[in-house]
Parts: sequence; C-alpha cells; structure tokens
Amino acid sequence: MTEGNGYGYELAEVNIGRILAPLDTPLMADFSNGLEHINARAEAAPGFVWRLKDEDTDDSTTFRMFEELDDWILVNMSVWQSPELLRAFVYDEGHRSYLKRRREWFERLAEAVTVLWWVPTGHRPDLVEARERLEHLRKHGSTPYAFALADTFPAPASGADYTPLT
Repeated sequence: MTEGNGYGYELAEVNIGRILAPLDTPLMADFSNGLEHINARAEAAPGFVWRLKDEDTDDSTTFRMFEELDDWILVNMSVWQSPELLRAFVYDEGHRSYLKRRREWFERLAEAVTVLWWVPTGHRPDLVEARERLEHLRKHGSTPYAFALADTFPAPASGADYTPLT
C-alpha cells in the first residue's frame, strides 16, 4: 500500500442506495450478478486500497448503515489513494456501464448518498464513522471533514486533522 498524497492520508468513500426489490429477485438479477465483476475491477484499479466486504459473500450487501430506518439501504465503502484515482475508476467505462443503470435497481434519494473524507494511511473506517460523515455532509454541505466527489478537499497537512462543524 502506498500513500496517495504526501501526507500519510488515504481517501475513504461510502455510498448508499435503496434497492427497489430484494437482491434475489429478477429485477435485481443484473445488479446482483454483476457485483463480483465490479468488485474485482475495483480491486484491480490503480489507487484501490481496501473495500468493506463480508467474508462469506465477498461483497457488502449484508451490511446496513441505517437498519433502524430502512433495511433496504445497501452500503458500499472503500479506501483509495486519491480522489483522482477514485474518479478514474468511477467513470471508467466498465463501472460506468453499471452506474448508468442504477435507476433500474435503486430509488433516487433526495439527500446525498456519497461522501468522502481523509483517513490516516492504514485506517479502515467502520459504518458508524461512515454514517457520521454522510450525516455531516447532508447537514453542512461539503467541508474538509466530509465532502462530495465533485468538491474534494486536499488531504490534511501532516499531523493535522479536520474537525467537524458543530
């Protein structure tokens, strides 16, 4: 694993989506059947560091970030060396072909569904941390503490830490 910036930080990202039907239904078949391929593409992509996955399923479809509100919200979380390398993967044709079909499988949510933030190299965020960052983005908009892919902020200077707005 290498440091994607000069300061010993990596970029964490989480995105959520509310599925339109259970994963084992015909409506969700193309999505479910494509997970292994997309996850393998991510892991092979330049700048990929880590992704949240269940040891039994090798994906993150068993994890829930908002289970007390809605059990149909799936979560995907990963760590990358830089925003540029994450963007390159997200908009690569292999991933973009699935991204274009997201409305076939996921509801359009009114609030932000993706958030990014800097973590010290080697740190692997958990769902509590990811939810807090997403809620912060929803409340305050993009800040150095939690931001959208379109509004990235540079990694903190060595030893610095971005703190949340109150």
